[in-house]
Amino acid sequence: MKTEKKPPMRHCTGCGAELPKNELIRVLRSPDGEVSIDSTGKGAGRGAYLCRKASCLQKAKKSGKLNRSLNVVLSEEIYGKLQEQINGVK
Repeated sequence: MKTEKKPPMRHCTGCGAELPKNELIRVLRSPDGEVSIDSTGKGAGRGAYLCRKASCLQKAKKSGKLNRSLNVVLSEEIYGKLQEQINGVK
């Protein structure tokens, strides 16, 4: 008898909700310090996750949680890309 494998769970940096990894957006800081959006979820480096809601992005930006999670100051360009990706889902 096989048991069904549970999907990996991650916490949203904005609201703190625990969701399956594939439902969240991963922001990646690579070992060389470059920040990007990791669409595969498998990139090497430090990752932080966000719900696909504009309110979560605003909370994370206002509180600085994304910056602390990745130990880097995010540029407005990255926040813009995150906003585009969230708006594209609707």
